[in-house]
Amino acid sequence: MSKAMPRASILLRAAVLAGAVLLSFAPVAQAQSGAEKALSAQSFSIVAPFPPGGPVDVLARILAAGLNERYKQAAVVDNRTGANGNIGIDQVKRAAPTGHTLLVVPAGNLTINPTLMPKLGYSVDGDFAPVASLAKAANVLAVHPAVPAKSVAELVALSKARPGTLSYASPGVGSGLHLAGELFKQQSGADLLHVAYKGTTPGLNDVLGGTVPVIFGNLPALLPHIQAGKLRPLAVTDPARAPALPDVPTLAEAGVPGVAVTSWYGVMAPKGTPAPVLAELAADITRIFNAPATKAQLEKLGLNVWISTGSAFGDTIRKEAAVWAPIIKSRKIEAE
Repeated sequence: MSKAMPRASILLRAAVLAGAVLLSFAPVAQAQSGAEKALSAQSFSIVAPFPPGGPVDVLARILAAGLNERYKQAAVVDNRTGANGNIGIDQVKRAAPTGHTLLVVPAGNLTINPTLMPKLGYSVDGDFAPVASLAKAANVLAVHPAVPAKSVAELVALSKARPGTLSYASPGVGSGLHLAGELFKQQSGADLLHVAYKGTTPGLNDVLGGTVPVIFGNLPALLPHIQAGKLRPLAVTDPARAPALPDVPTLAEAGVPGVAVTSWYGVMAPKGTPAPVLAELAADITRIFNAPATKAQLEKLGLNVWISTGSAFGDTIRKEAAVWAPIIKSRKIEAE
């Protein structure tokens, strides 16, 4: 601060007189003014490559509202759906790397699809820069209430007593929930048939209707039906219990270790986005999603804020991709 210009000195003196809070913000604003200025120059497009109403869309809209308030520029959510998210992802890949076009995406598109779909059309490391993770959601193993199993052990025993007859629904071949089911079968010895759907809703509807007895699903999608008594949760696939379901054990607690599968969501920018802009966006995301009102809003939906930024977030993506690759290959899972 000793080399600050006279005007900055005046502002600093005012900050001292006003109190420590203003003083603490003065150097941050000064250091980030270049990236702030660049981001304030035009509107934002927040690409959500899945339909409205789901976690990706909800998180994208929270981000858009926060950026709009921060930079006083329009921030529009673009639900560019299709091809398992690949259409929207390709749009961001081709966007100008200024920080004004951002991708809100679930983990699977970054950690599973590159192995599952060799001709994907994008490279996570080669085409994108990690900005920040946003939130995590527990995954739940649940059954229709008519299923005579009230615990994981009872479900495993029932599946063995009725080999080839019990099936589980997932949102699609190679989805994180499909892989969670395959890991569960591998670790527990359960005899379950996989039924793949094109998205969470059609599979969930069949389970609610009793057509399919078992489901691996995201907590945000299943929670209202669990609360209404239309689904019976047996376990969560996370390492820790879900705050929204404190009485439901983890699979490890239920006697099936090695199935720690969490759904998470993050923000990516086109490769080549300047490092100061990425850092500024990461700081914005941290502020937006750590706001108490945002945390409370997301917790009601079964989502927990989880922020990891920059290279740390990139490391998470690479490490998780390295876990899934051998499982996909050993189980011979192929995209439809």
